[in-house]
Amino acid sequence: MQCGMIGLGRMGANMARRLMRGGHEVVVTNRSPEPIEQLTAEGASGASTVSELVERLKAPRAIWVSLPAGEVTENTLTQLAPLLTRGDVIVESGNSFYQDTIRRAEWLEQKGLALLDQGTSGGIWGLEIGYCLMIGGSREPFERLDPAFKTLAPPDGYLHTGPSGSGHFVKMVHNGIEYGMLQAYGEGFEILHASDFKALDLRAISHLWNQGSVVRSWLLELAERAFEKEPDLSSIRGYVEDSGEGRWAVLEALAKDVPAPVLALSLLMRFRSRQEDSFGAKAIAALRNEFGGHAVKPKN
Repeated sequence: MQCGMIGLGRMGANMARRLMRGGHEVVVTNRSPEPIEQLTAEGASGASTVSELVERLKAPRAIWVSLPAGEVTENTLTQLAPLLTRGDVIVESGNSFYQDTIRRAEWLEQKGLALLDQGTSGGIWGLEIGYCLMIGGSREPFERLDPAFKTLAPPDGYLHTGPSGSGHFVKMVHNGIEYGMLQAYGEGFEILHASDFKALDLRAISHLWNQGSVVRSWLLELAERAFEKEPDLSSIRGYVEDSGEGRWAVLEALAKDVPAPVLALSLLMRFRSRQEDSFGAKAIAALRNEFGGHAVKPKN
């Protein structure tokens, strides 16, 4: 099928590549021209503007918007909507706040347009492994775009979660859980690193724990990779960013009177990481770089 992709960052560019590998025709655009040129060289059709991208797609169109949450996505949807025709579908694959998604879906529906919110997990590994997709919105456009979702995801790797906003809501909670898991691993590795057993091999321990242990996980595979590259993580700061979803998950827990101490404290520990260095925070920063390509800050 024909697909448009607006935004060619870490996620958007690789989703476009995976769609092309699956035999789909992909038209791409981006604020800066370099990613367009690169994807065009790989077989995509490049468009220098959003309006040109729309012109190159046949109605009913399917257009992915893969941009940071907030003003950038809001402005892009505002620019895109008047260019589209009734029956076109926009797939918002960033990490937007789910209540913003509900509002946008209602606004677009009045114009005869459908919005699917695609919560997307997989990071920089999604190109090869596939993306875990949590998709909210009306059933009909979801089913219409099923061939593309099937290409983007691994087997059993995508789900229609319910009405508009539900995909981004499920992804928000997913990321809150991720915060807690990363914090637990970071603290555990810091205890190991600080112990009197100075010869402990954190790479080997990461590998060991993945052999039938109850704490085995893909994150431990990434920990093994990170510690193999740099056992002491001495070249990076333990500075851990948050992109919003963890905060929103904690706020949702507060609004619904749900006790979520692990999620809340893991969020607060990210704030703590920006004030003073710690090995545990370094471990989290290294893991985020491994699974998502998130930038690490070099140690001064």
